[in-house]
Amino acid sequence: MLAAEWTKVTSLTSTPWVVVGTTGAASALAFGLGLFAGPGDAVTGTSLAASGNLLAQLGVLVLGVLVGSADFATGTSLTTFAAVPRRLPVLAAQVLVTAAVAALTGLAVLAASVLATAGARRGAGVSWDVADPGDLRAATGYVLFLTGAAVCGLALGALLRRPLAALTTGVVLFLLVEQVLAANPGRVTDTVRAFLPGSGTRLFADDTQLAALAGGDGPDLGAWGGGLVLGAWCAVLVLLAGYRLVRRDIT
Repeated sequence: MLAAEWTKVTSLTSTPWVVVGTTGAASALAFGLGLFAGPGDAVTGTSLAASGNLLAQLGVLVLGVLVGSADFATGTSLTTFAAVPRRLPVLAAQVLVTAAVAALTGLAVLAASVLATAGARRGAGVSWDVADPGDLRAATGYVLFLTGAAVCGLALGALLRRPLAALTTGVVLFLLVEQVLAANPGRVTDTVRAFLPGSGTRLFADDTQLAALAGGDGPDLGAWGGGLVLGAWCAVLVLLAGYRLVRRDIT
């Protein structure tokens, strides 16, 4: 099952384009933002390396949505589930394969962004060293966050079965609501923000950014607490997708 889903995902024309496009766009954004960094600015090596997160996040969401909705959008779901009448193993294999592709994409994005921001880090007088425990934790968290975002995209694609509807929902959940609430800080809005999937960005926040978040009116989740929130969203969305897959028609 895993081999079949791996072949299906990697043979999709969109997959290599999304992976290459996400890596190029995110590293280019990080490079561009790094041009504005200078000595004395409130930037760190970690924040510069992860500054292309907005496009990286959008790219893996698209990847997940396309994989999750592909069978339903193309009409091949009938063939897939005729070959594998037990539906949940197909969804589980898609989750594992998408997570693997997203993790590899995250590693590529991170490596390209670190290279693209090398000059900016020298200009700003900050460093980034994967041997440093803080930088290593943030680097690991960056890859985990992108992997989680892709799994959420996959679950939305499988749940809603329409790429545009699933991508719109993902963008609203990960970006739009987060930005609207951030523009109106307060106890209620900060608390709601802490339990949105975007809370997973804490995974790759450095100590300075985490301290700033802890000083807000919302709960202090820390890096791994934010990761648990994102993991919970992944689990709930995958369960909902599995429920619809089992209980409803597959067309």
